Amino acid sequence: MLSDSDILKKIARQPKHIAGFKQIVRELGVSGDARRELSERLHSLVTNNQLVQVDSDRYAIPQAAAGKNLAVGRLSMHRDGFGFVIPEANSLDERLKSKLAGDIFIPPPAIGSAMHGDRVLVEVGNIRPDGRAEGRIVRLIGRAHSTVVGKFHYGRRYNFVAPIDQKITQEIVIPPGSEFPAEFEAKPSGESEPSREKRKNPDRVLGDEASRRAKWEDLENVVVDVEITDWPTATQNPRGRVVEILGYEDDFGADVEIIIRKFHLPHRFPPVVLEEAQNADAIISSIEAGTRRDFRSFPIVTIDGETARDFDDAVAVRRLANGNFELQVHIADVAHYVTPESALDQEARLRGTSVYFPDRAVPMLPLELSTDICSLRPKVDRLVMSCVMEMDHRGEIVSYELSEGIIRSSERMTYTDVNLVLEGDAGARERYATLTSNFELMRDLALILNRKRERRGSIDFDLPEPVIEFDELGLMKSITRSARNTAHRLIEEFMLSANECVASHLENKRIASLYRIHEKPDAKRVYDFEVIAATFGYSLGVGPLPIQRVQLKTDRRANYGTGKRTRDIEIPKEVHITPRMYQKLTEKIAGKPEERILSFLMLRSLKQARYSEENLGHFALAATSYTHFTSPIRRYPDLIVHRILKSVLRDSASDSSASVPSASRRTAYSQDEIGSGDTAAEDSSVAYGREAGSMPKQAFGSPLDRQAVGDAKPSPWSKRRDHKAHREAVAPAGGPIPLDELHDIAEESSQSERRADEAERELMEWKKVKFMQDRVGEDFDGLIISVTKFGFFVELTDFFIEGLVPLNTLTDDRYTYHDNAREIIGQRSRKIYGLGQKIRVLVDRIDPMEKKIQFAILQEKPVPKRKKRQG
Repeated sequence: MLSDSDILKKIARQPKHIAGFKQIVRELGVSGDARRELSERLHSLVTNNQLVQVDSDRYAIPQAAAGKNLAVGRLSMHRDGFGFVIPEANSLDERLKSKLAGDIFIPPPAIGSAMHGDRVLVEVGNIRPDGRAEGRIVRLIGRAHSTVVGKFHYGRRYNFVAPIDQKITQEIVIPPGSEFPAEFEAKPSGESEPSREKRKNPDRVLGDEASRRAKWEDLENVVVDVEITDWPTATQNPRGRVVEILGYEDDFGADVEIIIRKFHLPHRFPPVVLEEAQNADAIISSIEAGTRRDFRSFPIVTIDGETARDFDDAVAVRRLANGNFELQVHIADVAHYVTPESALDQEARLRGTSVYFPDRAVPMLPLELSTDICSLRPKVDRLVMSCVMEMDHRGEIVSYELSEGIIRSSERMTYTDVNLVLEGDAGARERYATLTSNFELMRDLALILNRKRERRGSIDFDLPEPVIEFDELGLMKSITRSARNTAHRLIEEFMLSANECVASHLENKRIASLYRIHEKPDAKRVYDFEVIAATFGYSLGVGPLPIQRVQLKTDRRANYGTGKRTRDIEIPKEVHITPRMYQKLTEKIAGKPEERILSFLMLRSLKQARYSEENLGHFALAATSYTHFTSPIRRYPDLIVHRILKSVLRDSASDSSASVPSASRRTAYSQDEIGSGDTAAEDSSVAYGREAGSMPKQAFGSPLDRQAVGDAKPSPWSKRRDHKAHREAVAPAGGPIPLDELHDIAEESSQSERRADEAERELMEWKKVKFMQDRVGEDFDGLIISVTKFGFFVELTDFFIEGLVPLNTLTDDRYTYHDNAREIIGQRSRKIYGLGQKIRVLVDRIDPMEKKIQFAILQEKPVPKRKKRQG
């Protein structure tokens, strides 16, 4: 069977890394149906940016153009006509890498025929001292998407679709005869009234789909999905045909369908994928069960939300005879059913993650797997990957065991029920009497693990998230803030421990794997936060920030001979920052009026976590090694980590002569090496116990790590770490998946995650706007969370809803924005609007097109002074 890696390796071995289709067919010995499969794989590799199609039948591996100011990247358009290209790292030569910082600005005349999301070749022009650059698009490499969702309109000259995504600035022309999809054209027009039906399709989304009409006569303002048939040119708009009619924007569920298509979320499983899922064997054979560690006698439970349908983690805690805790974390063994290069695997990689909307979800895997065979449902046997950790009274790992296992969940618990048990609710404790003591042990261990993370500097902002509540008809009735109770926290702590344990195990065995990394914040963002925090009297404690002042040549030329002083641009230099600095500040502001705003700004100063084949640590968690292992039903990187771990376990078993199953290996720290440092367990030596056979002793941490004072391993952001030596000490020596393929998976998964986050966030904004439409004219208490030169943003106290108070609506004075203090100040009254200020606002207007809310300040009526009585 062909694989992507085989094709890439073949092309990489060719001169200039270019090969033709016929050449690949001949050298790989492909014939018959395999030729069609090869063609599809080549197209997929081009779509995923792993190959570039040079001409009609030749393919090349992307390379940096040495000595030329050229870069390849994705075009991100702005509604005003300009755009930015996000360059791909492997397309830049060393000279450009050292100069560029961030995206490349593309002015409107240099866009050409490219559209938002397209992959383009850019010629980089002027590069400023701060790393910002301007360029022009030289060539289009690949179109991002062939469909656009928008509103249909009838015109005098032609019909057209106005894209809902404002980054797509051109209207799509719809030629006569292309207004209706094929299925509508084929239907008889016997119905006098349009009929509606609410459908359920388990192969697409979880939950009810949008209502659909069986017949349409007038499409004005109807949202449609359009396939582009002719791409735009310098003189012509794109042309297309309607392939799907979604309904009016306000129809029930239409907003989710629109968002799915706007962000191009894969939402229909191909028939071959469904066939594989339906053919998966739900019965666990006695042979398979016999090769696994049997945990079915333990009181294992799943703890999830009330509406959850995919249960991919189960836990159990017990007290050992020596007084230590044993934490069992069992994760659904999805890798047993989703094999490499299968149709299921390719679809899961394409989706990258499940996407969760308030009332529906788009799963990564078909429901036969995600909610049935792989889901850890109660009272049924399920295959799992298990991480069993023995922990002491400080939460340090004394020993651990990674294995393939089999469990039978005792109970499907919810966060609410577990919390009721722990709070002493009589009814809940009686109902779950046999599990009550287990939940209390879980709480005790979770508190210990939380204190352990606090000791090492882990950051916990504990910011609430919005939750939309629906009535029995599916309509929104309120937007509230999510509450994290004790049950939420204990599951979080257990999953964090398992993720760290697996990451450290693979890294110390020098196995190439995927990591969940969170790099330290940029100096510029730290500088911006420090400036704002100083206005509240706080600081991260980084000390004086080194600043480099530069002047642009263009500014100097413009001011030459005019007597004007050239403006200095301040560029912060590298700054030493650690998670503990953030942690200490969160402790200082806890319970203070400014806690909400400063926590929000601290979060914005941090980078976004991502996946990588290189372990760079997790800044926010203060973790030296971290991965995603605990959610393979809904995250593709977790599935990859499972595959790698299973391969390592099998290889270790083949080298061992143990009499027990290979999965039943225990890794034990020698007690004399467990130091008092917060991360001592991570750099202790480990050895396999006797029950696993005579495995050789192996070092858990590198020799370099153990040179640190006090046995504490220097963190990735520590000044004490020799980063180059550390990278060499833990560099992967091998693994079942090549590093270059892991790199591609990490990039794709990070992009899929960001796409899902953006889709979920935008739908939430749509829901908020719809919720507030009937509240125009009402007034609410709010908090100023951001101040800009065009106004300030206010978050309502009772709802998780933001809106803008434009500067031009403040009519009681002439207000100006003061950048240094981030305040808007009245020139006559000296009235100040600043961050963290509580105010009363009126819902002024709703912009249905941009899905934005505008507030107005509720002015207090002046109280007339009473006249003094005469006489």
